[in-house]
Amino acid sequence: MKTSFSCGNQITGRPDKPPRVFALAFVTIVAAVAGCSSEPDSNVQTASTTPSNVTLTTAQQQNIRTYIVAAAKYRKTVETTGAVDFDNDQATSVLAPFSGPVSRLLVSAGQKVKKGDALALVDSPDFAAAIGAYSKALVAAKNTRRIADVDKDLSQHNGVSQRENEQAQTDAASAEADRDAALQALVALDVDPQTIKSIQAGHAVAHVGGVIRSPIAGTVAEKLITPGQLLQAGTTPCFTVADLSRVWVMAQISGSDLASVNVGDTVDVLTRADAKTLSGTVGNISAVVDPDTRAIIARVVVANPGDVLKKQMYVRVQIHSRQEYDGILVPVSAILRDDENLPFVYVQQQDHSFARRHVTLGDRVDDQYVIPEGLKSGDQIVVDGALFMQFMQSQ
Repeated sequence: MKTSFSCGNQITGRPDKPPRVFALAFVTIVAAVAGCSSEPDSNVQTASTTPSNVTLTTAQQQNIRTYIVAAAKYRKTVETTGAVDFDNDQATSVLAPFSGPVSRLLVSAGQKVKKGDALALVDSPDFAAAIGAYSKALVAAKNTRRIADVDKDLSQHNGVSQRENEQAQTDAASAEADRDAALQALVALDVDPQTIKSIQAGHAVAHVGGVIRSPIAGTVAEKLITPGQLLQAGTTPCFTVADLSRVWVMAQISGSDLASVNVGDTVDVLTRADAKTLSGTVGNISAVVDPDTRAIIARVVVANPGDVLKKQMYVRVQIHSRQEYDGILVPVSAILRDDENLPFVYVQQQDHSFARRHVTLGDRVDDQYVIPEGLKSGDQIVVDGALFMQFMQSQ
């Protein structure tokens, strides 16, 4: 029988050897196995996982720039998104003022209109009834007033009793009140003033269709009816007219940013289409939390020259807080990331070498980061050339 152990040397033993020879062979095998062990030598030191400091030559130092850290005042900028909506102070939903089928539409969506411009025609029995009621009220008021004036004159000459005169005056006042109420009904229906003057002059008025008119000047943002549609007075929405020179942007604010946002803060609104920036102001902060997004809505009032912003458009929002904070800020160029993606900076040591120091990143303010932890006033850090130092350190 033959047994062998290999680790650079080969030992062979025979069973017929004397015990002394076999013992020597066993000792030799143990020594050989020990020499093949994977255990490190106690005299060999394990390499450190902490990068050593970087030391630069005088020439290399000319290629870096350092910055002495100091506390400073800053204002936060809250970045979020928002959706464009009409300014409800400058927009209105036009409801049908009378019932009847739509006979003709006179405007299209996107068209600019002035206050009082006709938007649609309606074959409305309510409209015709209102004109007829006013015509009758005019005649009744005129006749009763004439009779009241005659009775007043007769009463002065004892031609009629005082009681009859008083009744005539009451009838005349009642008829005139009915006339004025009928006139207000026409005004409420936006009847053309020229038509009203013709009725007052006693001229016969041909069939006049009901006219839906714009209550404000602006743009026809929505057209909600079609020809032939039957309208119900006071309930059917027909158009939305809005002054689009100013709109609202409903910005979503997280709970962590709420303390940094206040009414009156200035806002930059950036469109995603052409990256155009418009200026606005926080006009209102909602008192309730959106149950779906858990965000708070800040209403931003934005000037909208050229109607750049459209309803339901999504935009980027940057809210610049007026509140001042104290903290340590460092340029963005000073921040590097290690193999575990943790942020660090290079800090100059007393021996003029540079050591890594991990930091905590706070808010970003323009081209600087707020550093809540990791640095103190007086620390000198590398702001230009840090990538070169990181490369040298990795070699």
